[in-house]
Amino acid sequence: MSERHALTRRIRRWLVCFIVCLVLSGITAFPLVTELRWAEDLLSASASPVPEHLPGLMEWITRVREGLDTIERDTSFMLYGTDWLAFAHLVIAVAFYGPYRDPVRNIWVIEFGMIACAGIIPLALICGPIRGIPFWWSVIDMSFGVFGVIPLLIVRRMIKRLEVLEQATAATPAPAAV
Repeated sequence: MSERHALTRRIRRWLVCFIVCLVLSGITAFPLVTELRWAEDLLSASASPVPEHLPGLMEWITRVREGLDTIERDTSFMLYGTDWLAFAHLVIAVAFYGPYRDPVRNIWVIEFGMIACAGIIPLALICGPIRGIPFWWSVIDMSFGVFGVIPLLIVRRMIKRLEVLEQATAATPAPAAV
């Protein structure tokens, strides 16, 4: 197997992993109310150490669940915003099919993803306090940008290497026919 082929396979593996993560994070935004109920039930179960050792987390989960229950009961149309959040994740995941098909030509999608990951940090730092989000939760939100950019940096570096290999292949003259 050529180095170029092996590098393309590695790029594609990283991209599939990234796409799967985007899809999973997207589809989990649809059943948000149910998920929060399950999380609260799981964390408050008698065998769980969370209420005793992390009371702030337990209070926050309960507060968010109560808020979502109220929204679902009184103004369920507001949950349409989380449907759009889910849809946005799915659409962004589709965009990464471009680099999967042709990494060198579509490196801009990787760079766009890196910019989006960086944008999570100021969004969390600015909007978190405005919306009354605890700082520790904003740190969790920011971690998605930090951890999301890591595979993109790796993929970008590999695409740059692939680009050099492709340029070298294009520059190499074909053997003369005998």
